[in-house]
Amino acid sequence: MAEFNNIHSVTEMPEGDDAKCSFHHRMFLEPQEKKRSMKALVVKQAKKTCSCTPAKAKDYIFSFFPVLQWLPRYKLREYLLGDIMSGVIVGVLLVPQSIAYSLLAGQEPIYGLYTSFFAGIIYFLFGTSRHISVGIFGVICLMVGQVVDREIQRAGYDLEPAVPGVLTDTADYVNATVSPGNQTLQKLLCDKSCYAITVGATMTFIAGVYQVAMGFFQVGFVSVYLSDSLLSGFVTGASFTILTSQAKYLLGIDIPRSSGVGSLITTWINIFKNIHKTNTCDLITSFLCFLVLIPTKELNEHFKSRLKAPIPVELVVIVAATLASHFGKLRETYGSNVAGHIPTGFLPPRPPDWSLIPNVALDAIPIAVIGFAITVSLSEMFAKKHGYSVKANQEMYAIGFCNIIPSFFHCFTTSAALAKTLVKESTGCRTQMSGMVTSLVILLVLLVIAPLFYSLQKCVLAVITIVNLRGALRKFKDLPKMWHLSRVDTVIWLVTMAASALISTEIGLLVGVCFSMLCVIFRTQRPEAPLLGWVAESETYESLSAYKNLQTKPGIVVFRFEAPLYYINKECFKSTLYKQTGVNPVWVKVAKKKAAKRMLRDKEVDSGGNQTSISMDFVSEPLGFHTIVIDCCAVQFLDTAGIRTLKEVCKDYRDIDVQVLLAQCNPSVRSSLIRGEFFQDGEDPLLFHSVHQAVDFALGAQGRSGTSASK
Repeated sequence: MAEFNNIHSVTEMPEGDDAKCSFHHRMFLEPQEKKRSMKALVVKQAKKTCSCTPAKAKDYIFSFFPVLQWLPRYKLREYLLGDIMSGVIVGVLLVPQSIAYSLLAGQEPIYGLYTSFFAGIIYFLFGTSRHISVGIFGVICLMVGQVVDREIQRAGYDLEPAVPGVLTDTADYVNATVSPGNQTLQKLLCDKSCYAITVGATMTFIAGVYQVAMGFFQVGFVSVYLSDSLLSGFVTGASFTILTSQAKYLLGIDIPRSSGVGSLITTWINIFKNIHKTNTCDLITSFLCFLVLIPTKELNEHFKSRLKAPIPVELVVIVAATLASHFGKLRETYGSNVAGHIPTGFLPPRPPDWSLIPNVALDAIPIAVIGFAITVSLSEMFAKKHGYSVKANQEMYAIGFCNIIPSFFHCFTTSAALAKTLVKESTGCRTQMSGMVTSLVILLVLLVIAPLFYSLQKCVLAVITIVNLRGALRKFKDLPKMWHLSRVDTVIWLVTMAASALISTEIGLLVGVCFSMLCVIFRTQRPEAPLLGWVAESETYESLSAYKNLQTKPGIVVFRFEAPLYYINKECFKSTLYKQTGVNPVWVKVAKKKAAKRMLRDKEVDSGGNQTSISMDFVSEPLGFHTIVIDCCAVQFLDTAGIRTLKEVCKDYRDIDVQVLLAQCNPSVRSSLIRGEFFQDGEDPLLFHSVHQAVDFALGAQGRSGTSASK
C-alpha cells in the first residue's frame, strides 16, 4: 500500500466585512512506487546488456566508430577547404612542438613526431569532437619524462655511456627483460634512448587501458573532482617545473635531471652550481629566439581576428636556426648540443614491456585522469560553443585508444591541447577530417624532411617549449579577479599550483583534489545560517543580515540552514540555531529546574516570600517567541545523525513550550524523516510547502490558543 505524506497548507478566506481567518488544510501527496528489488534490477540490466538484435548491433558499431556516422554525410564543397586549411596550419605548428616536447618527455625527437601522427589518425576514427586537437601536451610530457628518468636511473643507464647506433634496431629488445640480473644483456640490445621509449610506451599503454576502462565502467564522474581552478593551478604549477627542466638547454649546461619531491628546487641548485659552464653560443641563440618568438606570438594573439592564419613563427625559427647551426658549424666549433640524427620512415611495431608494468602502473593513474579530464572538458566546451553534442564516454574511449594503439609504435602519452585546439578552431576547422590532414603533414616530415633537422640546437627547442607556457603563467594576472569572484577557488588554485611546483606534479594533483574536497566539507561544516524576515506584500522570506526593510512576525523566528544536515555539521546546526534565536532550550530547562528546586527549598525553610516570588517570576519568564520555523530549502539530504539532531531540537524546544515547524523540505528529506520515525505515532506531521504557509499556521494556532485562553 502506498504511503501518504501529509503536507499542510493555509488558505485565507474572508469572514465578516474586513476580518480574515486562516483555515488549515492538508494536501495528500502519494509517493511514486519504487521498485527496490535488486534481483529484478540486475536481471533487467543483464537482459538489456546481453540482448543483441541487428539494429542494436548496428547502433553499437556506429556509436563506437563515430566516423561511420559523420563521414558519409561529409559535405565536400562546404567543409573540405576549411578542414584542409586548419589541418595544414596545425600540422606546421605541431612539427616543431612535437620535436621540442620530446625532450620534455625524455625522448628522441622522432618519437614526438610518431606520437602526433598516430594520435591524429586514431582520434579521426573514434572521436566525437569536431574541433579539439589531440596530440602532445606539455604537462603530460613532463609527467611522462619524470617517470622515464626515474626508470633510466634504476636501470643504471646514467652510470655508463649509451651504446651508439642502435636506435633503429629496437625490435631486438623484445627478448630482453628489465630484471636486475639481465641489465647487461639489456644494454647490449638497447641503448638509453631505446629504453626511454620502452618505458614511455609501456606507461602510455597502461594509461590508455585505464582510460578505456573508465569509459567502459562509465566512471567519468571522476573528472568532477578536478575543478577548473584546480586544473588551472595544476597546469600553472607544472609549467614552472617544465620551465625549470628546460633551463639547462637554454644555458647549454649538462646536469642530471632531478625527479621526485622537490625536483624544482634541486634543479635550480644544480643550475647555479654549474652556471660557470654555460655555453655562450647556446645562450646567445636562446636570447635571439626569445626576441623573435615572443613579439611574434603576441602579434598573433593581438591580430588573430584579422589574420586568416597565425604566422608559423616556430617553424620559421626552427628552419633559420637549423641553417645557421649547419653552415656555422656551431656543434663542431662551440660544442652546441644538437638534435642529432632523426631517421626517416617508421620503426617496426613492438609490444610494451610487460615486465615494466608493475613499475609504472601507479604513475599512469594521474596521467590517465589528467589526460581524459582535459580532453572531455575541451570537447564539451567547444561542442557547446558550436552547437553540437559530444559523448563523454566515447571521448574516453577515443583518448584511451589514442594511447593504447600508438604504444605499439614507439609513442608516448597524448591528450587534447588547448592552444592547438584554439588555432584549429580559428582557422576554419569543420570536422575531424582536419586531424587527418594534420597527420598527413607530419607524415611528410617523417618520410622526407626529418633528417634535415640534424643540426638543430636543443636550446631552440627549449625556447619553443618555454614560450608556449605563456598562457599558463599569465594566470597570475587573473588572480585579483578570481579572488573577487571566489576566495575559495583562489586558495585552491594557489595551493594546487604551489604543491605541483614545489613538491611534485603527481603529489600536487593529489594535494589539490584533497584540498578541494576539504574546502567543500568545511563549507558544509560551517554554512550560512541566517534568520529570515518577511518581504512586505509578498510570500517571500529573505535573510535579515543581507537585506534591509524586512519585517518579522511577532512570536515567530524563521531560521534557514544552508547545507545538508549530517554528522559533520550537526553540532554547528544546533549551536547556530541556539545563538540566532538567543535561547538554548537545554539551559532554559536546567535553569527552570534549579529555580523550581530553589523555590521548594525556600518554601520549606520559609525564609520569606521575596525569593520565592523571584523564582516564580524566573520560571514563568516569557521567551519572546512561541514558534521556530526552519526553512529546509537548502538541506539536500539528512543522515541518521541529522534526523536525530532534528528530533532532539524539536523535543528540547517542545519542553519549553516552543513548537518547531519544518518548511520547504524536498522529497528526499521528507522520506528520510518518515523512515527515521521523526513523527511519532498519532502525531500530526507538521510539514509545509513554504515558509509563508508555516508562519500563517503558527499565527493562526497562536490566535486560536489566545482566544481559548481568554474564554
